[in-house]
Amino acid sequence: MNTLARRGARVAMVSAVVALTSALAVAVPSQASERAAHALTGAPLTNLAHLDFLLDEATPPADVQGHTTYRLAEEPSLVMPWTYADARAGGTFERVGGGPFDPATGHWGQGAFNADDIARAAVVYLRHWTQTDAATSRDTAYELLRSLTYLQTTEGESAGNVVLWMQPDGTLNPSAEPVELPDPSDSGPSYWLARTIWALGEGYAAFQQADPSFASFLEERLALAVDALDRQVLVRYGQWAETDGMRVPAWLIVDGADASAEAVLGLAARVRAVPADASAADALRKLAEGIGAMAAGDIEQWPYGAILPWAQSRSMWHGWGSQMPAALAAASVALGDPALAEPAVRDAAVFTPTLLTAGGPDNGWFPTPADRVQIAYGADSRVQSLLAVADATGAPGFADLAAIQAAWFFGANHAGTPMYDPATGVTYDGLQPDGTVNRNSGAESTIHGLLTMLALDARPELGVRASSVATVSERDGLSLVEAEDAVDTSGTVSAPTAWTGESLWSGRALTLQPGEHAVFDLGEASADRAIEPVVWAEPGWAGASQWHGDRRPLGSLEIQGPPQGISPVPGVLLPHALERTVRAGESRVRVDVERGPLVLDALIVRPAQSRLVLTGAGRTELVHSGIDRSQPVRIGAQGTPVSVRVYDDRGTLVRERTLRDGGTIVLPAGGFVIARS
Repeated sequence: MNTLARRGARVAMVSAVVALTSALAVAVPSQASERAAHALTGAPLTNLAHLDFLLDEATPPADVQGHTTYRLAEEPSLVMPWTYADARAGGTFERVGGGPFDPATGHWGQGAFNADDIARAAVVYLRHWTQTDAATSRDTAYELLRSLTYLQTTEGESAGNVVLWMQPDGTLNPSAEPVELPDPSDSGPSYWLARTIWALGEGYAAFQQADPSFASFLEERLALAVDALDRQVLVRYGQWAETDGMRVPAWLIVDGADASAEAVLGLAARVRAVPADASAADALRKLAEGIGAMAAGDIEQWPYGAILPWAQSRSMWHGWGSQMPAALAAASVALGDPALAEPAVRDAAVFTPTLLTAGGPDNGWFPTPADRVQIAYGADSRVQSLLAVADATGAPGFADLAAIQAAWFFGANHAGTPMYDPATGVTYDGLQPDGTVNRNSGAESTIHGLLTMLALDARPELGVRASSVATVSERDGLSLVEAEDAVDTSGTVSAPTAWTGESLWSGRALTLQPGEHAVFDLGEASADRAIEPVVWAEPGWAGASQWHGDRRPLGSLEIQGPPQGISPVPGVLLPHALERTVRAGESRVRVDVERGPLVLDALIVRPAQSRLVLTGAGRTELVHSGIDRSQPVRIGAQGTPVSVRVYDDRGTLVRERTLRDGGTIVLPAGGFVIARS
């Protein structure tokens, strides 16, 4: 399985487990009461107990060429978190590695520990230490950074790169099973190189005054990583490529704005600590420019201002690793350049409310929300991005949105189930589309749950709001009508291979030849709705179709298949916005094909007014505009006074008022309203 799949979920079912000497007993919680207690008392939400449990020691073999770390001779053991923790009977967990287990060697197909989780765990303890002055967290951060730098290769062609996996006995496993790319894992740029830069940058900033000797070591290793970045990635700075007709930068780490963003977080921390570091500042600016160039869409066109994560696909956005806005905001502050944050503002102000009202941090919109699994990595990435943009711009609306997103951890999700328990520090591994919770709690989930809790503890008012107003009472946002569900058609339904190589069919395909038609039932609605047919177009293909609502034409679509460029496959699934909205009270859409064939995946349906209502110890209502014109909108509930803040499509506060009994306000084009009671 490839790297993309491994980051979001467990790679393979474990064929055997290791008998471990420790386990974490987790009482079956009354999580609603725990949340209420924390909210009312103001007790910290951050609980490191489960992450502490995941930590273990390994002693690597002596004299491994190209691998050493700070004071290895004096301190030969390394501290790292196990990658996975499987739920066991009685509310306990068992730490396990990745891939199949070989009882003869005690090794896993991948390993017990990995650089990705070591780096991110170090960030957790660094932030906890700097936020609380806890000596235990300082000590753990020190140990984790020593372990991480041991995985970094120090000599030869791969100097500065990072081996991903280590076995329980300290043996490095540069070629894992299943295969990771690059293989060997230190043979080129990687997500784990990016995350190493993140941890080393924040590590240097934290230890700069507290332990200058260790900070100097971290500085040397960060310089080694940045040198690898320069010669392998940034050597292409200023070069551009094309992906299905979209101009994309050629100097992103593994073509990823997501991977590059996590390196930027570390580089920004380094530049804030040492503004004179020209090499770090240069790498920071170049990566930030590349990330910003991946912004796409607008108020009425997919992906609605989001920063896309992968330069090889203009049809993909995913929740996990979506810290691109956070990175741009951090870079803008570190470099004193507000322009770098502009794409982050659009992502936060336009796309994030679209995502929240549609159901939250889905694993993948490809381009439809075809992968609706949700994990802590995705939820935390959105929280971190909103708060970073709020800090960079001073706009309070982004912090309010962050509280709404953070409530996902406490039950504001499609299962209505808390995903984080402040009594134990457990964050569950995932939420399935049907509401089933994956009760395992591995390192990645635990880390990102804690990163959100640290952010909330730094902003107690947001923490109280997120943890106490966390029941979804109403949600009306982006939805799909599958093409194969046409209520009347002369076309043909087929079943394409789901994964195209860069996008994902949401269901079956409906092919309409010239002269053929299809009619789709949208259901009833009290507000206008914008429609975006999702069309498969191959290079050189040209098609034209006419679209109609019940009472008026919606416009024509003339589509030209774009050149493939660096995309993995010829052809692209893309939404195309119709010129006019379907009026309130209309329920059907008809398409007639003039030139084609037209191959449809689905219709994306977006209300002109998307809405999310959370309740609990109070009420929070988010209303977002999906159209490029202002409109009246009803806010609040009868009998309940509400404080209303109205923001435009840049997150700028345009008016504020109190409504005694609910009321009607004007919603700006593409803007959003947050009403609280």
